[in-house]
Amino acid sequence: QVQLVESGGGLVQAGGSLRLSCAASGRTFNNNVMGWFRQPPGKEREFVAVIRWNRDSTNYGNSVKGRFTISRDNAKNTVYLQMNSLKPEDTAVYYCAAMKSGYGLGYRDYEYDYWGQGTQVTVSS
Repeated sequence: QVQLVESGGGLVQAGGSLRLSCAASGRTFNNNVMGWFRQPPGKEREFVAVIRWNRDSTNYGNSVKGRFTISRDNAKNTVYLQMNSLKPEDTAVYYCAAMKSGYGLGYRDYEYDYWGQGTQVTVSS
């Protein structure tokens, strides 16, 4: 049974940093596309970042570009999201997702096959 478990969320002041982790179990995702999405209160889920099998291949949503960094540790079957210069508008539930495939753009949530339960990030002003 495949599981994605996010951790690292919490309450932080504006300008602060958090690092989210997504630990996968049940299969390895070393050659798969993995992404982060978020859902702000009262809004739809939105794309945050994606990393492909080639760890140099990453993309980010416009609102987080230059502040967030996605990375992966294949030995640990874990994906990370380093979030710096956090803003109140970054407040959301953050979800990790994984594709069965190693190929895909990864910008749309329907591309993904597995999802974590989400972790809350709250940024105070």
